[in-house]
Amino acid sequence: MADSQGTPEEAPASPEQKAQMEQAYAQMRRKMRMTQLDEEIKHKVMVLSGKGGVGKSTVSVGLALSLARQGKKVGLMDIDITGPNVPKMLGIEDAELHVEDGQIFPAIGPHGLKVISMAFLIEDPDKPVIWRGPIKLGAIQQFIGDVAWGELDALIIDFPPGTSDEPLTVSQSLPGIDGVVIVTTPQDVALLDSRKSINFAKTISLPCLGVVENMSGYTLHGKAEPNSQISVMGPTGTAIESTTDENGDWSVTLDVFKSGGGEAAAVELEVPFLGALPFDPGIVRGGDDGVHRIIAEPDGATAAAFDAVVDNVLVELEESSGPTVRIS
Repeated sequence: MADSQGTPEEAPASPEQKAQMEQAYAQMRRKMRMTQLDEEIKHKVMVLSGKGGVGKSTVSVGLALSLARQGKKVGLMDIDITGPNVPKMLGIEDAELHVEDGQIFPAIGPHGLKVISMAFLIEDPDKPVIWRGPIKLGAIQQFIGDVAWGELDALIIDFPPGTSDEPLTVSQSLPGIDGVVIVTTPQDVALLDSRKSINFAKTISLPCLGVVENMSGYTLHGKAEPNSQISVMGPTGTAIESTTDENGDWSVTLDVFKSGGGEAAAVELEVPFLGALPFDPGIVRGGDDGVHRIIAEPDGATAAAFDAVVDNVLVELEESSGPTVRIS
């Protein structure tokens, strides 16, 4: 059909075409926000582990809290789509996210920590998330491009174990990743998989900021006669000797899962060793109660150990060579 001047009239867009245009517009805005993130977030750090059970999420939360209590503006992105535990560890699992103008505003945790996690978006926490790779990829890109982080000194990104879709997607989608922190425990099996994580970072041209050895040792404290010798039976049945101080206090560290393996792996693969974190039952209780050890005992040994690791991470960030090469 034509108008009075003979010009054909354009047919209105179909619902499918409108949906495609809206999707294309949303993707364009998301890409623009991803580019803007590089300017608004000073440091972006990925936290990886080669296997599960090494306490990677606990370490991610601890690093973020340690930075935040120094007065820095910090964000924590929980990329573990199928097992998001970060909100529970921070006691904010019931937080509701605010959405405005197509952007998601993070939940606020202790010390003003900004947190985003799949846990906030799941209606039934007992229902498994069964997504294939492309769906996970889209969700991760939305986490990166649709979240209103604002200006941050650091963004800590917690991943599921392994070196598959999630870290690869983030390294390709988020501009200016500063580097990777590898979390391990001292035993040989964990160290074997951690070596794979280190080599993964090298393969995709991301600097490895260093290795953190978690659950490094369990320290016993006690009292006895001042300036006397005490003996404690170690895990292997070997007696460990210690001397009390003038107040009668003594302490002995038991290497429950061996010790020094993380540092040895770092030396072998020529990456920095960022420090060791103690085996602390209080971290387990804190994770269940939603009060991290750093919050419960800010002057305790565990908080001090996290602060030492963070100091080393900051040194590595300052010495980092800058933006990295990306896979296209």
